[in-house]
Amino acid sequence: MYPANDPEVIRQQYETDEALTIRLDIHDRYSEPQINFAEWAVDCMDWRGDEKVLDVGSGPGRYYQVLKTHLPNVRYYGSDLLGGMLRNHPATAVGRNTQANAQQLPYASNSFDVVMANHMLFHLPDIDRALREMRRVLKPDGVLIAATNSDQHMPELQFLLRRCITLLTAAGPAQITTPVPPSHLFSLESGTQRLARHFFAVVRHDLPGTFVFTSADPLISYLESSRNLREPQLPRDVAWEAVMLVLRDQIERLTSYGGELRISKLSGVLIASDKGGFIHDYLESLTEYRKANRWPVNDDDEPDLGDTRELKDLRG
Repeated sequence: MYPANDPEVIRQQYETDEALTIRLDIHDRYSEPQINFAEWAVDCMDWRGDEKVLDVGSGPGRYYQVLKTHLPNVRYYGSDLLGGMLRNHPATAVGRNTQANAQQLPYASNSFDVVMANHMLFHLPDIDRALREMRRVLKPDGVLIAATNSDQHMPELQFLLRRCITLLTAAGPAQITTPVPPSHLFSLESGTQRLARHFFAVVRHDLPGTFVFTSADPLISYLESSRNLREPQLPRDVAWEAVMLVLRDQIERLTSYGGELRISKLSGVLIASDKGGFIHDYLESLTEYRKANRWPVNDDDEPDLGDTRELKDLRG
């Protein structure tokens, strides 16, 4: 099993929120432009303001803080597989958090207006099972928000890691594989395709950025915080400590020469729905168009979603 969705590895990684907090702090301190990702992700959706929201894999409550600040009337419920991640969550004290498996949610069907699954789907052994569960607990016009990274996230780091491994292993270049980040299992690219198998419509929002480091320490700390997710992917003859030593030397040489090391970031949000949120107005227009032109609609007076022919009159 791949480390990023191995239950035992995930338990070790997220037994507390310490490792996650280290990475979030590095994103906050060393990113350009300085954008609060959670605020940006929430702003990607149009809100009424009174939605009932389930935050799956909520961790210590980063999105709870944003929702309560900007949308105080939202009814928030958090859940996480590991109780240690919920220990410092503000909503735990008021009984709004539940320790739960995303692949078997303990909620009734059609319960929530919005389900959030941010930077967590790639950690699940069965992503499709979890998506079926999230769709089940959503209302018919509910919306899923899923934040993740692109396959093109931090390519300069991948290059540096490959160079380190090449210097350390006896294997030839053709046999070398670089440890891939967890998000490749549900990235902006692959996640769009996967969500399209579960929901009628999916829209992608990208947020490019850059890490700017003037020393090696922050990047080394970033990698050390996810060591148990990456180390099992190293060649057998390469030790993690050796990779970090060579990587530190490379970073120090680069920053000494150029003053800084810049690493490209590309994260974003996938928003999916059957007939709510961003797709609602289109479907309303489609229904009216079909009625006016005597096209068939189903028993619920909703458009037949199987018919996706282009309607030039609706292009606006």
